[in-house]
Amino acid sequence: MSSENKYDLSEILMNNGIRRFHVMSKPGSSVCNIGCTYCYYLEKEHLPGGPGRGKMSDEVLESFIREYIEGVNANEIVFSWQGGEPTMLGLDYYKNIVELQKKYSRPGLKVSNDLQTNGILLDDSWCEFLKKNDWLVGISIDGPKDLHNAYRITKNGKPTFDMVMNGIKLLKKHKVAFNTLTCVNRINAKRPLDVYRFLRREIGSTYLQFIPIVEYKGFETTAPHTWNPEFLPKAGTPESKPGHPDSIVTDWSVDPDDYGYFLSKVFDEWLSRDYGKVLVNHIETLVAQHLGMPSQICIYSEFCGKGLVVENEGSVYSCDHYVYPEYRLGNVLHNNLSKMVFSQTQVKFGYDKADLLPEYCRKCEFLSDCWGECPKNRIIKTEDGEPGLNYLCSGLKKYFSHALPEIEKIAARIREESKHPAPRIKTR
Repeated sequence: MSSENKYDLSEILMNNGIRRFHVMSKPGSSVCNIGCTYCYYLEKEHLPGGPGRGKMSDEVLESFIREYIEGVNANEIVFSWQGGEPTMLGLDYYKNIVELQKKYSRPGLKVSNDLQTNGILLDDSWCEFLKKNDWLVGISIDGPKDLHNAYRITKNGKPTFDMVMNGIKLLKKHKVAFNTLTCVNRINAKRPLDVYRFLRREIGSTYLQFIPIVEYKGFETTAPHTWNPEFLPKAGTPESKPGHPDSIVTDWSVDPDDYGYFLSKVFDEWLSRDYGKVLVNHIETLVAQHLGMPSQICIYSEFCGKGLVVENEGSVYSCDHYVYPEYRLGNVLHNNLSKMVFSQTQVKFGYDKADLLPEYCRKCEFLSDCWGECPKNRIIKTEDGEPGLNYLCSGLKKYFSHALPEIEKIAARIREESKHPAPRIKTR
């Protein structure tokens, strides 16, 4: 694509006539019933020019649902409800969501919903609703009790593990489909097998999502890429890791090398015990990529920008991690949602992920596996002083170099099996 028409929306908007994008909804914004130490969203209500507190009004909710369904012309659309803690809005709020989706749906369209929750407010009524309407639940849990309670605490510092486990018990009782989401932080990253085995053996999770905690000091008010690049530390220096007084990240952020260790150990355990039975987000996408398919998660995609967020008062932002005034695209009450998604501003945001990669990354043997990971984590310099290197780089390299020999074997096996396919059980 030439530089002069690089952001020509006609090339971005349609793929074989199909227009797809995903908008995560934060109907209660940062309001939550607990106070996780590492939460990057609790401060949004204090952000100057940010979304503030409050529930998404009926007017905003209906406008969002209508415009989202109208804007996506594929045969399936996924609504994702997060927070904060979205269940604090009450069950009736979500019953109304289902009715609005029915109102604006069209023949042949499959409407799916997922809900990310800490599980504390779940009860029988909630679970009956989730089961009846086939909602997929994501449960946030960071491992066994001591690891979970290290950072996932109430606002007055009390542990939440037992309350979360009660919510999981209810989901199982009502046979509600659920995944687990685990934040990999400075503490639990050192105990990958304890975390993985707990999720598999104690909870029985069959889809495990791991998200690294990486928080730039000053993230409460400083938007990504508005920091002064001169003050970014070089890779390998004490300031480029957590724990140093002048560290670039918060104390609870995961150490990059520990993160590589964590993913590598999880991969080994999965391969030896759970291959073919369990999905792990970082492994699933690596297999897909080595089969020539697109990345299954945005952080490992070459470009980003098709995963936006709508806040409680209707403001739309470029990404969940970019809810700052600098990345506000408009409001669903005043601007068309799909036009915001495919605006030149947002398209450039998506392309910047590749365009702003350091030369160090462009020459990396793992470029097509990583693509620089999430741009919001590009907070250090290369050893020769080029800004824009991902904070997790050293750990990701360890993981890729460790896993890829087996990943290639798995991909080859799948390609061979596809020549003689056996009947497969459809899973969600």
